Amino acid sequence: MAATFDVNAVREHFPAVGKKQVYFDNAGGSQVLKSVVDSVSNYLLSSNVQLGASYEIARQSTKLFDEGCNAVAKYVNASPEEVVIGPSTTQLFRNLSLSLYEHVTADSEIIISKLDHEANIASWVQLAEWRKCKIVWWDSPDRYNPQLDTEILKKLLTPKTRLVTCTHTSNILGTINDVKAIAATVHTTPGALLCVDAVAYAPHRAVDVRDWGVDFYSFSWYKVYGPHIASLYASKEAQKSMITLGHFFKSKDSLENLLGLAGANYELTASIPEVCKYLQDVPWDQIAVHEEKLQKILIDYLNSKPDLYQIWGQPVADKEKRVPVISFTVKGKSSKDIVDAIEAKSDFACRWGAFYSNRLCEEVMGLDPVDGVVRVSLVHYNTEDEIKGYVKVLDEVASA
Repeated sequence: MAATFDVNAVREHFPAVGKKQVYFDNAGGSQVLKSVVDSVSNYLLSSNVQLGASYEIARQSTKLFDEGCNAVAKYVNASPEEVVIGPSTTQLFRNLSLSLYEHVTADSEIIISKLDHEANIASWVQLAEWRKCKIVWWDSPDRYNPQLDTEILKKLLTPKTRLVTCTHTSNILGTINDVKAIAATVHTTPGALLCVDAVAYAPHRAVDVRDWGVDFYSFSWYKVYGPHIASLYASKEAQKSMITLGHFFKSKDSLENLLGLAGANYELTASIPEVCKYLQDVPWDQIAVHEEKLQKILIDYLNSKPDLYQIWGQPVADKEKRVPVISFTVKGKSSKDIVDAIEAKSDFACRWGAFYSNRLCEEVMGLDPVDGVVRVSLVHYNTEDEIKGYVKVLDEVASA
């Protein structure tokens, strides 16, 4: 473990960086560790068989898969029986919603945050429709810097509340929500459970589901430097509220058996320990400090021209308040036109749009849900020189 953060040493782990394209769309998917690529390749070349058989290669394959599942559990500070791996956070939440069918009745209420990606909204809206129960929307009065306020949540909770869903960090705003305080607030209502989407949080900070007291927590490993796969945590206590989606002859003593549905992708699951090993060697506190420096360059520039730019979310670079997912609009110009102009004259890869957070964009922020915002999403392998170069191009484009 290095005493100080060395971005050049970090970049050596990612074969895709340091080439022509500069990746500022990391919230959509990070670049992949070389060790992960090697792991996937090695699995397919040497142990690609069905799990559970007694012959030698099958035993090796099963061991690698189990090690992947166990690595996920250790990483989030849970037991192996409390995690399941699946194709995406969206799919895992859909499966979870089906398993909570009997937890919700016609007399129930579901509180849904409007600051979320649709992955953590659509399934719960559908569940409420099926069960004919009430949806209560958790909104924010601040259009420009929306936050999930527990004081507002307290007013929404009733004895009928059975589920609260929210994001740890919005994939547009980058604001870090206090899920530990949210969980404590939710659990003042007997029988109420909390489901958290951590897709935009997990690439930037360590995860500790037990400390936070959340009931359900999911994120995608392909945004945490790994393979295109996701994981979901459900506490043993919360599992008591779930029905199984698995085969009748399987036990109900693990989340894998409840929601696994034939098992996750073998070679991708087997590569997850490589992500965990890498993150053990690059301390999260060093990552946070480096990312704060990166976002400060862009945020300071945007704040220097308030007549030209509107920052959406925390207008500060404080690492305690936000991660480097920075969204803004340019006054008098469409987000699409800004990104098109940047791409026309540079190799910077950022994006425009609502990023599946359409309700946030339109109903909270009051923006066109198609044009949305310009989003620059950075991670620890990005450099200060890269973001300084982006600021120069942005200034030329926005001022033209």
